[in-house]
Amino acid sequence: MGDILEIFLGLILGAILMYWLFSFFRKKKGKEVTRRQSSVLLEKIKSVCKLISVEGEFAEIYTYENTKARFLSLISSKKKALIVINAKAHIGYDLKKISITADVEKKKVTLANFPQPEILSIEPELEFYDIKNGMFNSFTPDDLTVLNQEAKQHIREKIPDSGLMQTARKEALDTILLVESLAETIGWKLDYSALEIQGSERELLEKNPILPKKEEPT
Repeated sequence: MGDILEIFLGLILGAILMYWLFSFFRKKKGKEVTRRQSSVLLEKIKSVCKLISVEGEFAEIYTYENTKARFLSLISSKKKALIVINAKAHIGYDLKKISITADVEKKKVTLANFPQPEILSIEPELEFYDIKNGMFNSFTPDDLTVLNQEAKQHIREKIPDSGLMQTARKEALDTILLVESLAETIGWKLDYSALEIQGSERELLEKNPILPKKEEPT
C-alpha cells in the first residue's frame, strides 16, 4: 500500500511539473524565465512540499503618519512619508495536506482532500517620497521593520479581491485532471468525487485545450 501511495504522489508531482511545461508552450515565455521558475518550484517541493502556482504583483501608494505628544500633550510632533509599495505575492498549496488512499484490487486511487490555496509569501519593496520629520519625532531604522510589516498586511488585505485565489484554484483543478489522465495510462482510476468542484469550475476545466474532457456521470 505504501508503494502505491508513493507512486501516485510521484504522479502528482510529475503532473505539476508537466503543467508548468504546458504553461510554457501556452504562454510562450522565455527559456531563461522558465528554467528559473522550474528551479524555484523544485526547491519548494524539496524543502517544504509547497507549490507556488500563482504570482501576483501589486503597486500601491501608502501614506504613513505618526504623531507623538510631549509635555502633557501640550506639544505634538508628526513625522510622515509617502510610500510606494511594489510587492509580489505568491499563492500556492501545501502538498503535505493532500489525502490519498489506494485500492489495489480495484486499481483505484481516491483523492479525499486537496488543500485550499493559501498565501505562501509576500515580498514588499518600499520606496519613500516626501519624507518629513517632526521636531522630536524622526524616522529611525526600526521604522523600516514596522513599515515592512504594515506593507505586508496592506497587500494581504488586497489579495481576496485580486482574483489570485480563484486563479490558483483553477490551476489545482487542471492538475487534478492531468493526474487523472496519467493514472488512466497505467490502468488505474482516480476518484476525486469527494472534492467540492463547482459547476463554473467544471465548465472552465472542460474548456481546457490541454486536458481531455471529463465525462459527466449519467
